Amino acid sequence: MKKLNIMLVEDDMIEIMKFKRATSSFEVQHNIMEANNGEAALELLQQKGSLPDIILLDLNMPKINGIEFLKILKADERLRYIPAMILTTSSNQKDLLECYKTGIAGYILKPLKYEDYVSKIKAVLSYWSINELISG
Repeated sequence: MKKLNIMLVEDDMIEIMKFKRATSSFEVQHNIMEANNGEAALELLQQKGSLPDIILLDLNMPKINGIEFLKILKADERLRYIPAMILTTSSNQKDLLECYKTGIAGYILKPLKYEDYVSKIKAVLSYWSINELISG
């Protein structure tokens, strides 16, 4: 499995810690870049460094919410090809439809049980690490 550069866009510190704890148990130690909201994520993406291989994004965030962030991301020539996946507690069908219309790579509901969460994250990262990704 290849090491991924992951951008996690999440405003809840507990969720960030949970994600890091889950991924630290995997064989491959992925690089995780954090952004606490959509605005901060866009600032990081505008910097001249390397782009993430994948963006994992919460929907309900202050300043710019997940859907607004996606629309800005997909309108940008340089950023639009980065696979963006929603990682959320929202099972709202309207949100789901809006996200797919905008061009997401997947929509994952955060399970309540930690073990289920770990196995979902592991499956997602395994999938993206064997994909041929466009590197920025």
